[in-house]
Amino acid sequence: MVAPGLVLAAPASGSGKTLMTLGLLAHLAGRGLAVASAKVGPDYIDPAFHAAATGRPCLNLDGWAMREACLHALVDELSAGVDVVVCEGVMGLFDGADVPAGERPGTTADIAALTGWPVVLVVDGRGMTGSAAAVLQGFARFRPGVAVAGVIFNRVAGDKHKRMIAEACARACPEVEILGFLPRLEELAVPNRHLGLVQACEHPDLAAFLAAAARAIADNLAVERLLALARPASLAGAPRPLLPPLGQRIAVARDEAFAFAYPAVLEGWRRTGAEIAAFSPLADEAPQGDAIYLPGGYPELHAGRLAANGRFLGGLHTAAAAGTPIFGECGGYMVLGRGLTDADGHRHAMAGLLELETSFARRKLHLGYRQARLLADSPLGTAGDLYRGHEFHYATVDTQAGESLFAVADAAGTDLGQAGLRQGSVMASFIHLIDRR
Repeated sequence: MVAPGLVLAAPASGSGKTLMTLGLLAHLAGRGLAVASAKVGPDYIDPAFHAAATGRPCLNLDGWAMREACLHALVDELSAGVDVVVCEGVMGLFDGADVPAGERPGTTADIAALTGWPVVLVVDGRGMTGSAAAVLQGFARFRPGVAVAGVIFNRVAGDKHKRMIAEACARACPEVEILGFLPRLEELAVPNRHLGLVQACEHPDLAAFLAAAARAIADNLAVERLLALARPASLAGAPRPLLPPLGQRIAVARDEAFAFAYPAVLEGWRRTGAEIAAFSPLADEAPQGDAIYLPGGYPELHAGRLAANGRFLGGLHTAAAAGTPIFGECGGYMVLGRGLTDADGHRHAMAGLLELETSFARRKLHLGYRQARLLADSPLGTAGDLYRGHEFHYATVDTQAGESLFAVADAAGTDLGQAGLRQGSVMASFIHLIDRR
């Protein structure tokens, strides 16, 4: 049986859709429902909170970076063996990458149109009454094929405010059902880091936070009406790996410093028969496998500990000397370099397997989708192979030397030059790879 699904979206970032999604997931799971969740776009932080709420991995659905066949397979996987699928959008419903005409920009609306899942819009009601109805009407009728079936108003002041919004919406957009009004819930705010939340594993009392969010949903939303809006996706596909497996037994760094690995990538490797052997660099564990993957995360917050962990760094050196493929992304890239300077200006010696010095003392945001072409044969593929991914970091490069890994362009096709480094069997870049082309 294919489970019904829906998409929680918003007119803009900051409307409260993440809190709404987490509260709904926790509430449904607390009722004993099997709930699968998805997140639109290249995000690692929100999916970890989803997983904590549901007890299941949250899968990313990326309309720009992923092949359509892979999207079909992931939606099919999400919809199997559960009662409902809840997909959280990214940014505003119609916001996406700057792409050439004819390409999907990776919007939440693209995923809603592809799956057929109806949209529940989360609107920040602060400072609005009749204007809230105008926002709802505009979003509901903007794009044929994207069904805005319900709306939740967030940060509403009181009963009078609710009544004025409800009356305006009933006149302007009666086809969209109002599912509830949430008051301002400042006590449920989650601390931010960079452009996103702190990691779920760092939250001081995640269980209490999720329980409070679930109560807020139960007290303020017509949950049964919301569930009645959900519809099965009209997609199916055979599972396929997003990225080629690096080896047969892949040692994957997994802890607070290296948390940014897509579950769909790891599961794709497992489906090829590869074994995932998780290890913790922060616990000074050495990687054990015929390939090593150092995903992104926040190594800059733990640079002193990592620099002192001899078993971890020694294991990388032993593996590199034996020709074991070692692949690093973003945080993993920096750790494979010679040194990492933290925000306080203190330099910490890293693995030294690549000629790279990075620094957070002079922060500069690098953000956006990337198209990456392999410059030489490697465990990732053959020269000329194309990948799509995403770059998001504040680190600056002080020094870099050696053979580049990729030729890179942005989503619009603008040439960004070469990126990453390769030395022997060690290869890495700031790009988080999502899928091949």
